[in-house]
Amino acid sequence: MTPDAAPTPMSALRNLGRALVAALVLAGGAYVLLNRGAMSPMQIKTAIAGASLAPLLYLLAHTVASLVFVPRTFLAVAAGLLFGAVGGFIWATIGCTLGAIAGFILARYVNSGLIEPERMPTLGPLLVKAEAGGWRSVAALRLIPVIPQPVTNYGLGLTQLSLWSYTLGTIVGSVPMTIAYVEFGAAGEEMLSGGANWLVPTLIGALVVAASAMAPMLIGRKR
Repeated sequence: MTPDAAPTPMSALRNLGRALVAALVLAGGAYVLLNRGAMSPMQIKTAIAGASLAPLLYLLAHTVASLVFVPRTFLAVAAGLLFGAVGGFIWATIGCTLGAIAGFILARYVNSGLIEPERMPTLGPLLVKAEAGGWRSVAALRLIPVIPQPVTNYGLGLTQLSLWSYTLGTIVGSVPMTIAYVEFGAAGEEMLSGGANWLVPTLIGALVVAASAMAPMLIGRKR
């Protein structure tokens, strides 16, 4: 048995980079956790509204926030407040997808074979099943509202899923809850501005939330 090769300066630099990235994400997540009571969709709207590049700023904020465990509920509701139902859905869907891809790639880069999903006692079997099921399993995971999106992003980044399957499943599975939260945001904007058309988006959002909550159970029964 040959001895392990000594680490090269380049490999040591890569390992240092991975450690720094992981530390930054953990620090950001800790900050969000400690200050979660001070965060709200209205704050996001206030910070971005009126800017000439508001959609791009929103996408940047959504991507970064997705990495540090800011609930996508806040971000989708903020999109509804900022851009209305249609525009909010478009920008929230793009932001959700970019944030999910960033988390997936980041986990794969930092992990680099260090953690094998098969050896994870709780999350491992779910990740292995998702890997085998491809984009459909990813979509089913996205439909479960109790699983925070960053957890899914980072967890699936540990698997051998292709980026294409992951992205397609993310888009398909995230659409229902994105519609719901954006509709709630649009309804809130109508109420804040004194408009009368807040009831319809509220009902649409509530119906979509109810349907999304039932979808995983229906999928499980069919299997």
